[in-house]
Amino acid sequence: MQLKEIERSIIKKYRKEIWAKFVKAINEYELIEEHDKIAVCISGGKDSMLMAKCFQELKKHGKFDFELEFLVMDPGYSEKNKKKIEENAKKLGISITVFESDIFEVVNKIEESPCYLCARMRRGFLYSKAQELGCNKIALGHHFDDVIETILMSMLYGGEVKTMLPKLHSTNYPNMQLIRPMYLIRENKIISWATHNHLEFLNCACKFTEQNKNKENESKRKEVKKLIGKLEKNSKYVPMNIFKSVYNINLNTVIGYHKNEEHHHFLDDYNKG
Repeated sequence: MQLKEIERSIIKKYRKEIWAKFVKAINEYELIEEHDKIAVCISGGKDSMLMAKCFQELKKHGKFDFELEFLVMDPGYSEKNKKKIEENAKKLGISITVFESDIFEVVNKIEESPCYLCARMRRGFLYSKAQELGCNKIALGHHFDDVIETILMSMLYGGEVKTMLPKLHSTNYPNMQLIRPMYLIRENKIISWATHNHLEFLNCACKFTEQNKNKENESKRKEVKKLIGKLEKNSKYVPMNIFKSVYNINLNTVIGYHKNEEHHHFLDDYNKG
């Protein structure tokens, strides 16, 4: 009974904030095509678990045929965290395929940029396993807030304007793509859905984070998240305006830009009028 209520809440109570946004991202960014086989990558957190449920609903109500694999990579979870993922998957009616890696062990030995290395390694393992299972796409659970945080992080700490794309081709795995169907969904709506259904997910199962949880230094992403939250209190339009900023780049008013290996500067054609 609880499973049916959880599923119903996605397309009823949270139809506007979650289900409609999920479907809009699928359609607007052309994330799924006929006969796709998608590896839905589940980390154990709220975002990827909800994404898996949305995919199941889309499979039920969708207009075209595609296949799903629910993939869980164990990078070295504690037994407690691994059990939590398995219990939640069972409660949510998600049949998961679990495979192991030694990512946490490797990353724990790295002092500089361990999170970056971990993310890169995770993606590589997921692509490889998905391809082994006959999939042509992997789906990750990045949401709207991840996107706008990435935009600001790139500007404030990277000195460039770029964002997290809704889909991209893999450079190392031929004919494989990465898609982000949660792209338009706000994080607070995901939290609300989980709370409404009395669901508890892993917050962070990273051993590196657990070992350093008492340190005062916060990640740049957390800093930017707090900044956006503060700005949003003064104007509810701030998050959407950050998002729209990478849709509405006016090349007539920027100093320079580049695409692939081509670099352009505003002085290149300044005297042409």
